[in-house]
Amino acid sequence: MKTPTLPFLTTFGLGRLRPAPGTWGSLPPPAIAYLLILTGVTPSSPIFIGVFVGILVFFSAACVLQGDVAEAVFGKKDHGSIVADETAGQCLPLLALWLMPCSTTAPWLPAMLTLGGAFLAFRLMDIVKPPPAGSIQRLPAGWGVLIDDLVAGVYAAILMVAIGRIAFG
Repeated sequence: MKTPTLPFLTTFGLGRLRPAPGTWGSLPPPAIAYLLILTGVTPSSPIFIGVFVGILVFFSAACVLQGDVAEAVFGKKDHGSIVADETAGQCLPLLALWLMPCSTTAPWLPAMLTLGGAFLAFRLMDIVKPPPAGSIQRLPAGWGVLIDDLVAGVYAAILMVAIGRIAFG
């Protein structure tokens, strides 16, 4: 377990926290989004988008490039400690925030509600794994570990935007 990439695959150790390591691994993106919103960076700004595209690419690459290493270290595919896929997947509903009417304002309450909704929507979709997310897990190496969470992120973004449009117009 002394591989240099393990910190990235466990999102700097969050994947080792119990219970629910996937939930812990999903927390950094909404926390970063909240800090950005508090500083006046809106979800439609290039800074916000750049930060989350960067996080998405970084943790996706960690999953894909080191999927075989993780499997060897942990002795199974998609071990609970590997949460880089959750960190990457959580970025997708956050990247869709600019589509929500209430998320472009800086007051903390709308921001918290919107970010909380994005977080919960992603966790729900990641746990339930609606088709084809469940079957995608069978892809080789890090691809299966990653892509099911990206699909969950897309579903979460759609769900979140739909609810936001209904609730806030």
